[in-house]
Amino acid sequence: MKTLHVFAVAFVCVAICVANFSVIQAASDDEDKAIADSLAAMLRAGRTVVSRNQDRINNPDIGDKGLDGKTVMEQALKIYQENTKTDPLLIDPSSRHGRLLRAQMDAIAEVMDSNQKTINQPGVGFKAFIPATFGRLVNEAFAKRVGSEAEMKITAPLDLVRNRKARPDDWETEVIRDKLLTASWPKGQLFATVATSRGRPAFRVAVPEYYAASCLSCHGGPKGQIDVTGYPKEGANEGDLGGVMSITLYR
Repeated sequence: MKTLHVFAVAFVCVAICVANFSVIQAASDDEDKAIADSLAAMLRAGRTVVSRNQDRINNPDIGDKGLDGKTVMEQALKIYQENTKTDPLLIDPSSRHGRLLRAQMDAIAEVMDSNQKTINQPGVGFKAFIPATFGRLVNEAFAKRVGSEAEMKITAPLDLVRNRKARPDDWETEVIRDKLLTASWPKGQLFATVATSRGRPAFRVAVPEYYAASCLSCHGGPKGQIDVTGYPKEGANEGDLGGVMSITLYR
């Protein structure tokens, strides 16, 4: 009888431990998802500033475009706050969220400041400093700051990838094929799960991005026609899946 009692107590203790672990794991997942959402929102905000200023950037008659790192970040912060209803500057800078977000903000400012010569080059029209280029450069600068803790990448279905650096890995390929491209997947809904990346456990998030009308000058029709960047157009339509923001938070 005593043995049975001991067994019952041990079973209850194990059950409590498992339940507590599940609660902790769920809380960790929720926190990481919030961080990923925030990083995606900030990158989108910076990219929006670059997109809105494409005509200015490509105007050969204007020298200084007034788009240094500080100016672009000020505009990006406003867009981020409008979209998330959160002031990013109030996020605790000592928290993981705060550290990563500020590293990303620094990366945005760095990319803009280091590309001033290109952006402000007089007498030249198309500068090739487009939102996609901006996003890639920001993600690379971000990785240099926090590469052991997190990384971001803009990828896409393989047939839409223009830059080899953006090719989807096995996990991204599977998520795009089996989740984001399926007719039943809710438009705009991200996919998140715990998975391995570079041999390490990580919380991975895939955020679908869809072609807007402004994207079609390069990615629309007629399919195969060479666009201003020198690539053949994909023949896409507004609302088609055009890219995926892949965010990895290592554990």
